[in-house]
Amino acid sequence: MIATSRTRLEIQAPAAAPLLLSYHRENRQHLAPWEPIRGEDYLTLGYWQQASAAAQTAFDDGSDYKFVALNAARTDIIGMANFTCVSRGAFQACFLGYSIAHKYQGQGLMQEILTAGLDYVFNELGLHRVMANYMPDNERSAALLARLGFEREGYAKSYLKIAGSWQDHVLTSKVNPAG
Repeated sequence: MIATSRTRLEIQAPAAAPLLLSYHRENRQHLAPWEPIRGEDYLTLGYWQQASAAAQTAFDDGSDYKFVALNAARTDIIGMANFTCVSRGAFQACFLGYSIAHKYQGQGLMQEILTAGLDYVFNELGLHRVMANYMPDNERSAALLARLGFEREGYAKSYLKIAGSWQDHVLTSKVNPAG
């Protein structure tokens, strides 16, 4: 759907379920400190078949845009960029969540992926604001969001239950530069 110099962003679709399962199995420990505790079925093909079918439905109805970032050969997931809870009307906003495979960290790929995703939601979908929140000790996310032009807007105590405990989060957003 969206090509960058080193990746291909596509909406999660049922055909991607085996790659999604592989991505989450390979990166389970890497992602665990930043994610909720998952149920037993999370690392099954059936779960990812259902999740990708739901992602396709959400894309079709305009409520969520869950992208997988694939390598050029489309054989491996580099990372994920999810633009969720799309609100229309006077707000015109969404939330951004993202992750990158451990083996692809430190190569500038997440910035490339998110730049393309942000261009899509601002220019193609016409959204006005994208909000992204991170845990205060996640320095990599803080630096990435700052490079992308996100501005700090607040601090939320006990915002999300991550890795089994309620975590504070720094609240940021980026407003569409086109207005």
